Amino acid sequence: MTPQSNFMIVAPVRNGALEGLRGLLAGMNKTVGLADPANALVPFGEFERLHMARFLIIEAITGDDIKAFGREPRPWQPALAFLGDFDGDRLSFLMELAERAGTGLQDIFAHCEGFNRTFDLVSWMVTHNIEPAANYVNWLGRTVKQVHEEAALHRCLSEYLPQIVAETGVDKPRVIRQKLLSHVEMQKHAGLLKLSPEDPTPLAWIIRDGLHKIGVPLILLLLSPVFLILAPFFALRLRLLERSDPELFIRPSREHIEALAYLEDRDVSNQFNVFGDIKPGLFRLFLFKFLMLLTDYVARHIYNRGFLTRIRTIHFARWVFMDNNRRAFFASNYDGSHESYMDDFINKAGWGLNVAFSNAVGYPTTRWIFKQGAEREQQFKYTQRRHQLPSEVWYKAYPDLTAIDLARNSRIRKGVEIRQANQQAIRDWLSEI
Repeated sequence: MTPQSNFMIVAPVRNGALEGLRGLLAGMNKTVGLADPANALVPFGEFERLHMARFLIIEAITGDDIKAFGREPRPWQPALAFLGDFDGDRLSFLMELAERAGTGLQDIFAHCEGFNRTFDLVSWMVTHNIEPAANYVNWLGRTVKQVHEEAALHRCLSEYLPQIVAETGVDKPRVIRQKLLSHVEMQKHAGLLKLSPEDPTPLAWIIRDGLHKIGVPLILLLLSPVFLILAPFFALRLRLLERSDPELFIRPSREHIEALAYLEDRDVSNQFNVFGDIKPGLFRLFLFKFLMLLTDYVARHIYNRGFLTRIRTIHFARWVFMDNNRRAFFASNYDGSHESYMDDFINKAGWGLNVAFSNAVGYPTTRWIFKQGAEREQQFKYTQRRHQLPSEVWYKAYPDLTAIDLARNSRIRKGVEIRQANQQAIRDWLSEI
């Protein structure tokens, strides 16, 4: 298995360079909201391991909200962020980026403070990379190559199936299956189809993942006596803050919503970014960090086979602390419309939204973290829209394919490689095609 990795390179934009940078990034798009895979600056389509990538400008458009807590807004200089999700380890991918798109990346990063073309590009990107506090991958180990090969297999089978059915009828599923398998073998022999075996899982990754899987619960278990002692104080402090934190029920401007909506629904999938302040105080920060530790754990070891709680439409997601832990950033790639994305979460995993975002300024008031919050639907939707930022450039390696499509294509492949137990299982497999 080849595990997925990510990067998020962030650098402040030089004074006076913002509009020039936006213009340069806009030139990377082939149409509204979607990158040209062959653009001259970063030809995303040439990177066979790259699932998704985006450039965006992170601006503190809701920075004044912190005044409701009696705090002065911290200055924030607009920053360029370059994010990607890919197969394999980070360093080798950044080296590949520098080798294939070095000049284009230098043209882009030249708009950032402190960048100099004489710098070693890989070292600069490593230095400016920010690790996520929590990260989600829809299906751990499903590579870009696998996605393309399984999509081609599905197309091949779906194109040939009607011909077989016309010749044999619909009442002979075993015969139909055998003819399909023979067709696949002929296509593979002719070089028109390929189903690559899974690569070995890197030993270092297995060790790190195993230590994390065992280590986090073990440490929490060892600390449980401390947690028990602190629990009453924690509960009291939490409820006091939940009752006293100011409510911000602010409607986003029409212009802001229209600018975001203009970029959405150009593909079966969409991109999503939100950025804002963390509620003041060490209690909120430590609670946020602890909840992110748990979120990362369950995303890494439990929800890594097509589901994030009950949500099946998210490809990748990450939570990132920024500005010395005073602000937080979230990015995801999801299927369907923005409205359905929000409704999916509210209806199926509102408590998860509360866990992930209730320590952010502006989030609707929660009750014991898990209750209310996202249940206050309109206030929640206003809040997330106000904090949402558009992507200037967004790339997806397999447009027109949803996460559900990817899962179905994998099941179809499994049906080719593993014999079904009975007639009904064969019919179920044929219905996938």
